[in-house]
Amino acid sequence: MSQLFLIIAAVLGGSAVMLGAFAAHGLKSRLSDTLLSAFETGVSYQFYHALALFILALWLKQSHSVWLIASGYLWLAGVILFSGSLYALALTGVKWFGPITPLGGLLFIVGWISLLVGAIKLGAVS
Repeated sequence: MSQLFLIIAAVLGGSAVMLGAFAAHGLKSRLSDTLLSAFETGVSYQFYHALALFILALWLKQSHSVWLIASGYLWLAGVILFSGSLYALALTGVKWFGPITPLGGLLFIVGWISLLVGAIKLGAVS
């Protein structure tokens, strides 16, 4: 599992850098400030969770926990729904992508809670 999460983290991190550069150089003059900001928010959250997934993958090399694995999958789903919906909203202007974003945010939160439970069960808090 840790190998898969390392690969996903690398893909998410690398693509976040590319999408950030695309926003800064290719979209800046084409999108309104609001839509550009939405796109950049998607990039930021994608990158944060790529880093979190990378660290999680390293942790999973030492400890196995279904809670930790669940947090990785929840973060991945969160990136797809949260960041993906913001990218789609910014690039298409189609407003119905907006309501998808909070679902991705909820998955991020549940992923962090899952990480907390896993850490507690592994004895991180005594």
